[in-house]
Amino acid sequence: MSQPKTYTAFQGPRTLVAGAGLAEILAVLEAAGDRRALVFDDATGDLVKPGPPPPTAAPTFASLALRLLPRHMDWLQAQPGGASAAVRRLIDAARRSGEGAQRQAADAAYRFISMVAGDFPGFEAATRALFAGDAAGFAAATAAWPADLGAYAGKLAQGAFAAPVTGGAAVTMVGDQDR
Repeated sequence: MSQPKTYTAFQGPRTLVAGAGLAEILAVLEAAGDRRALVFDDATGDLVKPGPPPPTAAPTFASLALRLLPRHMDWLQAQPGGASAAVRRLIDAARRSGEGAQRQAADAAYRFISMVAGDFPGFEAATRALFAGDAAGFAAATAAWPADLGAYAGKLAQGAFAAPVTGGAAVTMVGDQDR
């Protein structure tokens, strides 16, 4: 079973609210009269535009043209189920591997820091450390950033590093007091 999607809302450098359910996050912001908040998807680092969540869509299938050398095509066609099945299995295996997950975490953190910290001191060093898998370098580069933004960037980047990101301030999320 998959985890529910979670979101975090910021106004400037301050965390306003975080939790599951985009509708709930947007309702809290609407009740507070806050129309300037930026809401981010905690899994992807994507900026979420306010509005109702999209309906769940049925899976779609796409076609992709690949240019392969004859030896690659011969190998693919010799696999059980043919070339398409072999490519799907290779993709699924890559997605399950740690390397794929590390890249997804790095990409999510990069999307977030590009949106909110592109002009902060240490942004370039943080980006280099992020994609080099250097947790200590990332923590050092983001140390001078506003606490909530640095902590959230570290949270998103966590899976990109073999070692945990240390340092930065802890973030108390609005709504956590009710639990």
